Amino acid sequence: MILRHNKRGVPLLNTTSTADISFILLVFFLVITSMDVDKGLSRQLPPIDNKQQQQPTDINKNNVMDLKIDAHSRLTLNDKPVKMDQLRQAVERFVAGSAHRSSHIITLAVDRSATYDAYFTAENEIVAAYNALRNQCAMKLYGRVYERCTKEQREQVRRLYPQRLTETMTGAVKGGAQ
Repeated sequence: MILRHNKRGVPLLNTTSTADISFILLVFFLVITSMDVDKGLSRQLPPIDNKQQQQPTDINKNNVMDLKIDAHSRLTLNDKPVKMDQLRQAVERFVAGSAHRSSHIITLAVDRSATYDAYFTAENEIVAAYNALRNQCAMKLYGRVYERCTKEQREQVRRLYPQRLTETMTGAVKGGAQ
């Protein structure tokens, strides 16, 4: 008598709920994950087409504030050393004291060897000065801070205190750049 052994088959795994569980986990992780939104400094970039470049304009030297950050991250205002914590008040005085607020220009020349922290701090102080001036103007005109004004009111305040800032990089380019 020959005994036959039945080959044992591999038991089947019930996978009907696997897709459901995967979908639920996917939705769960999408819901609980926070998406950070990057915020940056709003700047107007030059036009892409070289044919559309603007014509140079003559500017009164009294309407120009010249800021420079050297390779050692030292700040100068019109070739005189100034501390970063004094920059905000200097910008406020300059912009508010301009004969024609819309004709002033702040130039910021940053050496490529300067620290990013120095550059960012200077940018932050300049923006804070404009925000303070716009808040003062909005309070005077509309009785509320700039952020609480309507879109049209904010546009009017921006026309009175436009942010006119030019930035340049100075110093030698490091690496393989030409």
